[in-house]
Amino acid sequence: MPAPGNDDAVDVSVVIPAHNCRDYLDRCLTSVLVQRVKKEIVVVDDGSTDGSADLLDLYAAYHRDSVRVVHIRGGGGAGRPRNVGMEHATGRYVFFCDADDYLGPEALERMVAMGDRNGSDIVLGKIVGHGRRAPQSMFQHNADRADLGDSTVYNSLSCFKLFRRDLLERHRIRFGEGMLVGEDIIFTVHAYCHARVISVVADYDCYHLVSRPDGSSIMQQPGSRDPLAWLAMIREPIRLMARHIPPGALRDHLLRRHFRLDAFAQLGSVFLESDDIRRKDIAREVAALCEEWYTPGVHERLNSIDRQRAGALDDIDRLVRLARIESATVRRRLTGLSWDGDRLVVTGAARLDGISRDDGVTLVLRSRYDPHAELVVPARRKGGEFVAPIDVAALDSGVWDLRVAVELEGVVRHGRLGAERDKGVARPEPRLVGEMAVLPYFTRDNGNLSIDVGGHVVDVPGAVRLLHTRWSLGRRLQVHGEVSVAGSTPSVAAVRQLVWRERRSGRERTEPVTALPGGAFTARPAIGRLAPGTWDAYLELDLGGPPARFRIESDADAVATPRRWPGAALLRSVRPYATSGKGRLSAVVRRMSARSLARRILK
Repeated sequence: MPAPGNDDAVDVSVVIPAHNCRDYLDRCLTSVLVQRVKKEIVVVDDGSTDGSADLLDLYAAYHRDSVRVVHIRGGGGAGRPRNVGMEHATGRYVFFCDADDYLGPEALERMVAMGDRNGSDIVLGKIVGHGRRAPQSMFQHNADRADLGDSTVYNSLSCFKLFRRDLLERHRIRFGEGMLVGEDIIFTVHAYCHARVISVVADYDCYHLVSRPDGSSIMQQPGSRDPLAWLAMIREPIRLMARHIPPGALRDHLLRRHFRLDAFAQLGSVFLESDDIRRKDIAREVAALCEEWYTPGVHERLNSIDRQRAGALDDIDRLVRLARIESATVRRRLTGLSWDGDRLVVTGAARLDGISRDDGVTLVLRSRYDPHAELVVPARRKGGEFVAPIDVAALDSGVWDLRVAVELEGVVRHGRLGAERDKGVARPEPRLVGEMAVLPYFTRDNGNLSIDVGGHVVDVPGAVRLLHTRWSLGRRLQVHGEVSVAGSTPSVAAVRQLVWRERRSGRERTEPVTALPGGAFTARPAIGRLAPGTWDAYLELDLGGPPARFRIESDADAVATPRRWPGAALLRSVRPYATSGKGRLSAVVRRMSARSLARRILK
């Protein structure tokens, strides 16, 4: 295989199976042709009868250096065309793209860079859906090296990824043939088992997964996810994985994916839509998988509803109840929001749609930046409402999103709270709790309730007032002022420093501040030593999040008069002033030579 440094080496072979998709080919092929990598496009026409073959031959004629078309007799499914495409591939990497989907303009460039930087065998690029569901859990952040046993990359078993071709050839990794669905699961599971380095590009929309308006793609066909056919199909990739991964934590982690997304998923909405006989067949097939592969390690990794399903496979009525609870919408409404001391009291109503009872309601606060951080707040019933007082002092710095959780028969259903609320419910005033600024707010996109602890996304309200100034030794301006935050006095420890920021260049100079009880502060900034320019004054505080800066407000009579200092053939002038309008402290610093000063006087 050509080395990466070889100018003639092909970086990526893009393999595209095509069957009766003429209306989508232009968009797909154009999206690949514009990729800024050395590429070859191998399109395998799988017996198309709609003119796709002629259009592909036209592309091959106009792009002889890039596009190669292979015609085969239609065999059903994408497995064989992809395998044929791989036999013609010469690139260092192979990327599989369906003919009705398309790539982002920088997709391959970013994925190849990630792969080359880390020696990756597989690179996942962010997938976005257009009328189709796309995987999300593995695309929360970029990952140079995603551990197969400590990440969610295995949740994505589609083949729309960048694979190192040497990996595929060395282990003879191929797609299942003669299958309408699941052929790529076999391929991707096999590749994961041998990959030494798996990387993720999550900060760019690499692959666009498209729903055909006419519903003609295989995965849009009503029978494409027939539960019994799916349960029969998934046995082969599970056995393939188990042949390569010995019993233990890693195998249990991978089996969790298959039980959660392949087996127990058939006991959800599709189970409700089935008749009694079919329900028994589905439960029997899931039970057979459990008998062979369900281990204590898998059990402890599953959520509560799937654990209950595993124990109820011989109780069809119980499985139906669990499916109905899982599919029920959480109807919720926020009816009140107020402070009670340092507790934020939330009142509302919540129930499962179509179900008249529940076993309890709680509020769940989840950190937006730390998926493992969670605070559960018990709620008490008050008539038809619930009341939940949140001890905000228990929240760490960050943004916390509120959900209401309704529990029934051990199943917990969640819903974001706040978008539906009574007309009189308003955002409570921000509050200082200890040394932290706590800012409840409604999100801009959906109007849901969140709490910003520390001012990460919401500006902290505060006011800094200049009381008086005077010049002191060392070209310093003695400053006295007072500060308040959210209508309260911040602690002495919260006041960090004085910041002077030059308006045009953005340069900054910091000065120490002495904080006093009651919100007073004093400082002696050496503004006589500032470089020429216009400088704006800020007081910076630590309120539990990013540094919070407040402009220093001032009346004109509180500002000292201008000063000049002679130097070696230079004259420095400093004019502190209160800006017009809002009256904020600034200073203009100038330096003039004796000659330029004389010219100014003589004008």
